[in-house]
Amino acid sequence: MPFIFRQALPADSIQIAVLYRQLVNNPVVDVLPERVAELAADEDTALFVCEHHEIVVATALVALCKDVMFRAQPFAVVENVVVDEACRGQGIGAALLRQVDAFCLSKNCSKIMLLSSAYREDAHRFFERAGFVAASKRGFVKYRSAFQAV
Repeated sequence: MPFIFRQALPADSIQIAVLYRQLVNNPVVDVLPERVAELAADEDTALFVCEHHEIVVATALVALCKDVMFRAQPFAVVENVVVDEACRGQGIGAALLRQVDAFCLSKNCSKIMLLSSAYREDAHRFFERAGFVAASKRGFVKYRSAFQAV
């Protein structure tokens, strides 16, 4: 049976949460079906999944950010790229990122950005093979616990 790439459905939320727990060891991960439905209705966001034998084995989220630098051309941010540990090395991740590329091309994005945990060196090599360049930018993250109110 082939791999099927499509946008996520609310019914995929439990399987997406399983994948996210492989990505981050965080018991608070909770993928809400109604939030998946909201994203499916948002033309500037795509939550892609790869299905194999009716099981979601990979996912990636891409969100467009409005920008003013190049007229009305948006840029994209990709988050939570994960392929089930048992399915890695089969080309699923590369095909998933091609879905992201196609979405971003259809929206005329100027670039696609993503962050990857500093210790995930295998993932870094994978992203570089997919055309992402680590040397051109340096990423920074500020988590909610460090936000400051005005």
